[in-house]
Amino acid sequence: MFEHKYDDLFNPALQSLHELGGSGTNSEIENKVISLLNLSDEEINDIHRGNTTKLAYRLAWARNYLKRLGLLENSGRAVWALTSEGLRTESVDKELVKRIVKNIEETQKLSSQNIDDDENATEIELSWEERIVEILQSLHPSSFEILSQRLLRELGFTNVEVTGKSGDGGIDGVGVIKIGGVLSFHIVFQCKRYSGSVSSSHIRDFRGAMVGRTDKGLFITTGTFTRGAKVEASRDGAPPIDLIDGNEFATHLKDLKLGISVHLKEYVKIDHDWFENI
Repeated sequence: MFEHKYDDLFNPALQSLHELGGSGTNSEIENKVISLLNLSDEEINDIHRGNTTKLAYRLAWARNYLKRLGLLENSGRAVWALTSEGLRTESVDKELVKRIVKNIEETQKLSSQNIDDDENATEIELSWEERIVEILQSLHPSSFEILSQRLLRELGFTNVEVTGKSGDGGIDGVGVIKIGGVLSFHIVFQCKRYSGSVSSSHIRDFRGAMVGRTDKGLFITTGTFTRGAKVEASRDGAPPIDLIDGNEFATHLKDLKLGISVHLKEYVKIDHDWFENI
């Protein structure tokens, strides 16, 4: 079980970004924190809710607190970076951080809830993904394969076919991706509509089915991948397998506007000085 609370992750998150050279993606930060805390597979894969692990959920909260404190900033592509103040800060006092952020929120009236309890806190960047994952997991397996085919085409794959053959060693489809308009790679993919974690044994079985057919594979699931599965997918000396889990699938759907639309609230600011100077 993952016992670290969100405030226990303030300094590991901060340290991870320092070791990553000042910036990193969510996955890079998570992998670095796993290494820093020497977490076990059981701790890493402990689920908070849906597809979200407790580690990912609480790290999201930790990053958010550090951002409110002015130590981190992030882009729309989920890349986090140390601010100038963050670059000068090696560690923080977690109790002091919580007091400062609470005072900021009370002053700005950004939140009326008790932010000391992460289990009751507002979801950060996760709630809409979880709702999409629930929908994906409710689809018929053939419908999920069709949706995966559409997604791959939208991502730039061509000649995407869903084979759907039983006894085909887990190969659900094939496609071609061209890099830079020059190099083409033939890939095979497997679509696993799954609510649990895909293990390293699933990856090995899929790789076995790839032998003699292609040197590149793609494993798509509505679930998650264990750390062992991620390691196996990129193991040296073995044909590489790229992975798309449920949350990443949801993100692609949003970016491609497939079944998801983003509505921004208009904010109108009146320039009183402009009117006074007429």
